[in-house]
Amino acid sequence: MASELQQMIDVVAKDKGIDPSIVVSAIEDAYLAAARKVFKDDDDLRSRFNMETGQVELYAVKQIVETVADPAKEIALTEAQAEYGEEAETGMEIEFPKETEKLGRIAAQTAKQVIAQRVREAEREKIHGEFSERVGEVVNAMVKRFESGDLIVEIGRIEAQIPRKEQSRAENYAIGDRVRAVIKAVTRNAKGPQVVLSRTDPALLIKLFEQEVPEIYDGTVMIRGCVREAGDRAKVAVFSRERDVDPVGACVGMRGTRVQAIIRELRGEKIDIVEWSEDPVDFVTKALSPARVQRVTIVDADNHVMEVLVEDRQLSLAIGKKGQNVRLAAKLTGWKIDIKSDEDKKKEVELQLAGLEFGEAGEAAAPLLLPEIHDEVISQLTAAGYATAAQVRDAGAEALGALPGFDADTVAAVLDAATKVAAETPDAPAEPAEPAEAVDDGEAVAEPPVTE
Repeated sequence: MASELQQMIDVVAKDKGIDPSIVVSAIEDAYLAAARKVFKDDDDLRSRFNMETGQVELYAVKQIVETVADPAKEIALTEAQAEYGEEAETGMEIEFPKETEKLGRIAAQTAKQVIAQRVREAEREKIHGEFSERVGEVVNAMVKRFESGDLIVEIGRIEAQIPRKEQSRAENYAIGDRVRAVIKAVTRNAKGPQVVLSRTDPALLIKLFEQEVPEIYDGTVMIRGCVREAGDRAKVAVFSRERDVDPVGACVGMRGTRVQAIIRELRGEKIDIVEWSEDPVDFVTKALSPARVQRVTIVDADNHVMEVLVEDRQLSLAIGKKGQNVRLAAKLTGWKIDIKSDEDKKKEVELQLAGLEFGEAGEAAAPLLLPEIHDEVISQLTAAGYATAAQVRDAGAEALGALPGFDADTVAAVLDAATKVAAETPDAPAEPAEPAEAVDDGEAVAEPPVTE
């Protein structure tokens, strides 16, 4: 029949989900620590849990030597042979049992502390090992509390964290809400391993597609790229390994049911699904969806730079709100995309022809520089004739708002940047006029002195 100690070991191990040997080791260490406090001698003490009796046994260990230097830890060979027979040899160890009854309350209190510490350490290692192997997996969690903007959630009995930067700005949660998130990382800190979840990582979108689209789950359709600006828009590039399967249609589903389920899960985030292509021109054309592209030209193949031409009325759609559409397309394809409208291209050609007409003798004007303003927006300003930050600032919101693709947010950002740059740029100093000289018959005549 199992002793009370054995039953306690089994209960603790089962409750915490750890190996019983860890609990046994903690108990042995606790008895050893308590024994050192009680006996206060130099004996080499050892403890061992007896599985048959269910009791912890305590021993003082001595090594057999020829000449004893430390009586507390050594025993002479002659004495050992006299007590244990000729089998005793130098180097062997002899265990002398010690009474554990003297330990009493001290052993129990120390055991409690050591066992609690060991169990916590074992739990931490178990959590770290388990969740390190699950990075990239989507899990269901429940919101437990808020800490400085971070969400603390529960996955089963484990607490995890969704940091503020890993939360979508389009989402709000209350305590008790259910949330699906992807395991992004497992970190170690003073309190133990911390499981970090994310609602903004592209891996979440990929996993949601795998769950909703059977063709992706079985490998018929592959996701070749995924970029997100969480809460606003995402772009996904898909590719079919079978000619008869339409990758975009498979992801959209009948009447959009599949993609709509993902959009609902992401609280209304718009998702553009485009077909991946080995041809970079074709891929960029599709990545700029929903805008229609007229022509794509590779400007610099080594540095991955493209020029894209669209109709005037498609320019705003191609650039997107605050440059979002072209920015996501560039991330998805890996190419820097310079978008121009028909009118922009026409003016650019006219300027080039004018330069050829005058022999291109004049030096090129310095480019318009506005920090944090997208290249496509600056191209629009340059095409409209704005050459300096001061000119942009003085133009005003009404004139800038009339430019194609400029919404209220874009105009405000451009005016703010132009005002800052213009304030930091000193006005060009006026060239001093050369002093006039009086000339008479080719000789300079000195001016009369000024008298008061």
